Amino acid sequence: MAPDPHHRRPPDTDPGALRSYGRRHGKPLRANRQALVDDLLPRLRVDPSAHAPGTLDPRALFDARPRRVWLEIGFGGGEHLAAQAAAHPDVGLIGCEPFMNGVAALLARVDEGGLTANLRLLDDDARRLLAALAPASLDRVFILFPDPWPKTRHHKRRLINPATLDALARVLADGAELRFASDHKAYMSWALERLTAHPAFAWTARRAADWRARPADGMATRYEEKALARGETCTYLTFRRRPRGG
Repeated sequence: MAPDPHHRRPPDTDPGALRSYGRRHGKPLRANRQALVDDLLPRLRVDPSAHAPGTLDPRALFDARPRRVWLEIGFGGGEHLAAQAAAHPDVGLIGCEPFMNGVAALLARVDEGGLTANLRLLDDDARRLLAALAPASLDRVFILFPDPWPKTRHHKRRLINPATLDALARVLADGAELRFASDHKAYMSWALERLTAHPAFAWTARRAADWRARPADGMATRYEEKALARGETCTYLTFRRRPRGG
């Protein structure tokens, strides 16, 4: 596949930056999915490098400017992202996923469901998008069943870390939601400790059911379904962005 001339990736500003994701490619794509990557992905792709840091209004990515914009970081096969886009046609959805097989799976759902109007994609590191976004420009962020990086030497690669939380605090509007879910108990403890310690985020839980059950308007992901089938316990955290200056 020839490279997309509009997909410009500048040199890393921090060559030593750690990746929070694993491989970029899996098995070769089937012809129909490769065709979607070649033809549909360039139409939906977000290019953070086309914007000065901190200036990208995500609403401008959509032909009909939505009232709200939600972001999913690491959408896997796209089950949740596509379902949210279908259920909320008035919301702009942006998904970030560097694993191309997952991107291709989502593109198939987008094509089948006619979801091009309110869905945009970045097939790269979400931190590039976070750096480009304008302050207080997102109304919800989903981080659902991310790679737990279970080995101690890899904990520094976990997406939930002070730098990422600072970036999320900058781009989330006051009162916006950050939803995190995992079936990995150690990572959940890690995430809860860091989220509750961050001054920008307030945990919304009032009773045990608030973290034991998926939010009422949530949709299952493939990883969640696999975990539940194994008998694992899934935990769901919802935090709100505290008002600035409060």
